[in-house]
Amino acid sequence: MALDSKQALLTACRRLLRPLARLLIKSGVSWKEFADVSKVAFVEVATEEFGIRGRPTNQARVAILTGINRREVARLREIIESGEQEEPRYLSAAQRLLSGWHQDPEYLDAGRPLVLPHSGAAPSFASLCERYGGDMPVTALLKELKAVNAVAEQADGRLQVLTRVYIPQEIDGDRALRSGSVLEDMGNVITHNLISPLSEPRRFERRAENDAIDPKHLPAFQSFLADEGQAFLERVDDWLTQHEQTDSESPDAKRIRLGAGLYHIQNHKPRGRK
Repeated sequence: MALDSKQALLTACRRLLRPLARLLIKSGVSWKEFADVSKVAFVEVATEEFGIRGRPTNQARVAILTGINRREVARLREIIESGEQEEPRYLSAAQRLLSGWHQDPEYLDAGRPLVLPHSGAAPSFASLCERYGGDMPVTALLKELKAVNAVAEQADGRLQVLTRVYIPQEIDGDRALRSGSVLEDMGNVITHNLISPLSEPRRFERRAENDAIDPKHLPAFQSFLADEGQAFLERVDDWLTQHEQTDSESPDAKRIRLGAGLYHIQNHKPRGRK
């Protein structure tokens, strides 16, 4: 049975979010923090792109389009207009525990986090988990914090906190921003092709893939793609440079951002040979 368009989009969205969720989890971002970011994006797009006759969308219509109540829409629009980044209002159990260890007076000595016994009455790691870890088991939290080098166990069995922030894997900020830009470009192409009128030309979006490749050919494919892909992008860059409008030639000419991108496809889940 064919999916209706809304269900199909939600299914596609879930697939899109899987690699993003992997990145966010590795960086210590909780789903609630991501939900806050997604609300801002919904309000931003509804405000800027769904107005009548080119004007920003009014608050009531943004609320209708997004399903976010008007008070929350107003708050988020203020954040968007100010250009400031909203601080996350939610912390994971691990982050709450680390923050409590550094801020709760009962777990401090002269402003420094205490070295804690594993169990017993406060101050102890078990009592800290009970106070800040929610319903997370003590053993599971300790195992996770040790794995990311946030907590170390001393020779006598007591626990020392090493960091104030829970980050499973450190990600370079500049590379993360670039990746966001790449995902935005790909998303804009796909969205344009799905919702633009039939009278508008579709933007180029193609894939070449095969799910029956022996892994031993991976190094050769990487080398092939690096050489051929780079050569193609250099030809694209030459074309764009030849057609670039400079300020001296036409200072008032309309300009658009134009380009092309390539990406390497690889996973272990066959999706049909193509």
